[in-house]
Amino acid sequence: MSKEPKSNNYLKIAVFGQFMVEIEIHLNKSIEENASLYFEKAKRIKKKIQGAEAALAESRKKLENLKKAAEKELREELSKKTQRKKEWYEKFRWFASSEGFLVIGGRDATSNEVAIKKYTDDNDLVFHTDMAGSPFFVVKKSSRDIPIGEKTIRETADAVCSYSRVWKLGLSSSPVFYVKPEQVSKKAKSGEYMSKGSFMIYGKVNYVENMINLAIGSDKEGRIMGGPVEAVKENCEKFVEIIQGGEKASSVAKYIQHKIGGTIDEIVRALPSGGVKAKK
Repeated sequence: MSKEPKSNNYLKIAVFGQFMVEIEIHLNKSIEENASLYFEKAKRIKKKIQGAEAALAESRKKLENLKKAAEKELREELSKKTQRKKEWYEKFRWFASSEGFLVIGGRDATSNEVAIKKYTDDNDLVFHTDMAGSPFFVVKKSSRDIPIGEKTIRETADAVCSYSRVWKLGLSSSPVFYVKPEQVSKKAKSGEYMSKGSFMIYGKVNYVENMINLAIGSDKEGRIMGGPVEAVKENCEKFVEIIQGGEKASSVAKYIQHKIGGTIDEIVRALPSGGVKAKK
């Protein structure tokens, strides 16, 4: 212990041990008065500590409430996505044309078969290519009074091209045509057999200029749509243009999800077969 005079009225005492503590002794006050001063000082310090602890507890409570609110909001958002009723056409490839017509397309032989047999009506238009193994696409006329326009026809031709083997082969276009539903039949020529997803086309066909042209977007209901850039841009606030490339579908899907939302599975289902790349 060391002593150092501070003034005529004070004496500073430094006590050394595990910790060093400095104590100021008022020489003009009694021991009881000095003790009372330090007792009051200790009460003030204790009160400040209690205030700090209360503020910390309140901050922790607010943080916990914010965390709970964020978790609740996330659960509600996920619940909305989970509970959203899927439309019948979402089992197919689909998009809404820039003129507002619903367009559906087969994903494989089975969905080709279903699209033509179950979901094609008399006033619709059916699209296909001369290339084997390509999807059938159908423009749904439904009950709309206006005729199917040239923009919708061209956009559908682009979709048929983009989702056909043309994409995988690295080509830019393919002969695409459209016909009326009554020209599409399962009735094969003598000696021929129609496999699942295949149909015979009878009568005059109408060929349409086309090109690889594809984007993936999310419409106002959160549905993932894959179709020509013009159509997707017209119907979706957020979209990503897709081009031919050598990247994996899963990697591109993650990038698209970051940009437009949706699930990886929905996005992958909207991508064409073959190497893809997101246009940035």
